[in-house]
Amino acid sequence: MKVERYAVPLVSAAAFLIPGLALWLPSGYSIGAAVLLLGALVLLPLGDRRIRPLEGAGWLALSIVAMAFFWLLDSRSGRTDWGGFDRPTKYMIALPCLLLVHVYAPRVKPFFWGIAIGAIGSGGIALYQRAVPHLPRAMGYTNAIQFGDLALLLGLMCLTLFAVRPPGFARHWQRAVLLLGALLGGLASVLSETRGGWLALVVVLPVLVVLLWCHLPHKQMLRVLAAAVVGIGLLGLTQPHMIDYRLEKARTELQQYEKGDQEVTSVGQRLSHWKLAWQMGWDRPLTGWTQNGYEVEKARRVHAGLAHPSVLSFSHAHNEVLDIFAKRGLPGVTALLFFYAVPLWLFWPRRGLRPCPDPDPDPTALALRVVGVLVPVCCIAFGLTQVFMAHNSGNMCYLFFTLLVYGCLRGHEARAAAPPATGAPADACPARQ
Repeated sequence: MKVERYAVPLVSAAAFLIPGLALWLPSGYSIGAAVLLLGALVLLPLGDRRIRPLEGAGWLALSIVAMAFFWLLDSRSGRTDWGGFDRPTKYMIALPCLLLVHVYAPRVKPFFWGIAIGAIGSGGIALYQRAVPHLPRAMGYTNAIQFGDLALLLGLMCLTLFAVRPPGFARHWQRAVLLLGALLGGLASVLSETRGGWLALVVVLPVLVVLLWCHLPHKQMLRVLAAAVVGIGLLGLTQPHMIDYRLEKARTELQQYEKGDQEVTSVGQRLSHWKLAWQMGWDRPLTGWTQNGYEVEKARRVHAGLAHPSVLSFSHAHNEVLDIFAKRGLPGVTALLFFYAVPLWLFWPRRGLRPCPDPDPDPTALALRVVGVLVPVCCIAFGLTQVFMAHNSGNMCYLFFTLLVYGCLRGHEARAAAPPATGAPADACPARQ
């Protein structure tokens, strides 16, 4: 049986479904992930391809295993049920899926279209939730912060594709779809009232602009910047009073905290969490307190008057690095930074790594690389005010967006590097990946 005949369409369908349904349905990202897992369990044992050297996939797998190990240690502490295996299980499930896209690379266009449809869907869901049931904040099928952050990520991916113009998105209507996705993804973030996502733009936008400026014609980039400025202005006009109110409220809450006001506020609560997590991390820098120990020690310090009672409302520290520092110490922080660093290293655009001597950039590879960089950069930025990985949506989207970018980029660069006369197989290894 020629497994490739079924494998490539299946992984390509999953590449569309994972971003495309991520925010449309409850746990929508899990549908495509289940398709990938089923394909890995069925097709890999039947496959007639020799598994190539892992290279980039090996580094990704190592980072995934490291995080799974720390999540397992952290979650199982003090527990007697099976609930502690939930998060590490997701990471272990990602491993056969990574191997599947390593062997049978998904096509690029379904992935790009999935990003566009997912971003448009996030805006549609946000508009519906604010207009029909009149929710105070759009939250999709998760919470408002996660929904707003993921919608913003999809919107930024659409903006990247709009700027780079990969093949398949060169026509005016196709670029209009991408621009609509960028706008609606941003609108979903606005309607979710997620200030942490807006703050993340201070980190993400400079990285995105520098990457695109270095690899695109400057006239083209100036047009994209002009469109982005107009788009941001339009988004601001949709909810001007709400945006001003939310930003002014954040400033007021910060001033209250600095004055020692004990009133529980969103900003004050976060600052209290950060202070406590920093102290607890340095109390046990090598081992951390574990999840259970963190909860117990936090309660003890509150009762002793050493921490504000507001920190008891959440099981995490509202900052990704500080949270894992308090619970797993410096080894956990190292694993988390490695988890972020591997895709940054693999996907960061390098002119010398293009698979052909043509001096013009390969727009498809560039789009994939910048989208791949956006995933960890956005998650790092989101993690400044939110423990993004404390939620199922954060773990699943980070894992599967990353492995899909890897698979698409690997397959595309292999095909681009293949001699035209001989037509090298699609699983040939590119130089870097």
